[in-house]
Amino acid sequence: MTDLTLYITNKNYSSWSLRAWMAMKAAGIAFDALQIPFDVAAGNPGIKAISPTGQVPVLVHGDVKVWEALAIIEYIAELFPEVDLWPKPAAERAVARAISLEMASGFRALRNACPMNFRRTPSALAVNESVIADVQRIETIWREQIARSGGPFLFGAFSAADAMYAPVVNRFSVYQLTQNADSLAYMERIQAHPAWIEWRDAAQAEPWIVPGYEV
Repeated sequence: MTDLTLYITNKNYSSWSLRAWMAMKAAGIAFDALQIPFDVAAGNPGIKAISPTGQVPVLVHGDVKVWEALAIIEYIAELFPEVDLWPKPAAERAVARAISLEMASGFRALRNACPMNFRRTPSALAVNESVIADVQRIETIWREQIARSGGPFLFGAFSAADAMYAPVVNRFSVYQLTQNADSLAYMERIQAHPAWIEWRDAAQAEPWIVPGYEV
């Protein structure tokens, strides 16, 4: 047991769980992950028992309880400054936080139309103009940041910003939302990350299917 416990739910569907989990895992931080599967029909009582918002992820550290993926990442970054969850230069760190907050608060058309789903057989999905606009904005972020940093990730080394966009990689892949070579190359690098592979394998092995989360 460690003194950090991250509460998550179904790995196949929970994009917010993936963000916090992957940031911590990629940084080599020791933590316990406790999974509370969705129980939508009953109102998710297990999640509500641990989370003040009724949602996950939630990080528990002694008497401290932190909810919301980006807040968890910030807490971990302050707790372990040596792991460089954010880029070191102040200007890059500010941009990394800006695009991470944009991910946290935006792209609702994409989220609603294309739920994260690691078990989905990749196939194209007809999407509306709002989803296309979200895809284009995300690809612009990826392209500009990798051009500035030189890659392989958004700010050179893997950072919290990459973890924040990791669920989008699944969405772009399984719904075949892009054919852009630069985007596909970045997606391949994320999908080759050991933390991604560990999460993907666990997600695909889960027995649970939640109605309404399958597209």
